[in-house]
Amino acid sequence: MPSGKQMKGFAGEKLAAAWLEEKGYVILEANYRFMKAEVDLIAFLPTKQYDRGGDLVFVEVKWRRNEDFATAESSIGSTKKRLMIQAAEAFLHERKLEGTPCRFDVVTLVGSPPSLKYEHIESAFIA
Repeated sequence: MPSGKQMKGFAGEKLAAAWLEEKGYVILEANYRFMKAEVDLIAFLPTKQYDRGGDLVFVEVKWRRNEDFATAESSIGSTKKRLMIQAAEAFLHERKLEGTPCRFDVVTLVGSPPSLKYEHIESAFIA
């Protein structure tokens, strides 16, 4: 049975996924796992001219009650980045998408509904 922290994480990922969809992203997968590596959301952002492709985006979601102690994105350290990159490589390999341009984004949620603040950090780090 998932812990309270895990349940909040799943809820935050659902909220972030819905918010990204409103911005035009297509959610391909949630909670993709490869061994110990995990990515919260994998999304596709089509270009305005859809037939010309788009961006494959690996998204980490962080939710905080407030930012009194630290920002949500500051909790993504080198180990988490390495594991996200490992999961992304596995995803690309499994789907025969090696060489596909992709980026790593962070979506932060601060507060609690209904006054939740979203922030989207595109290309938060480079692989």
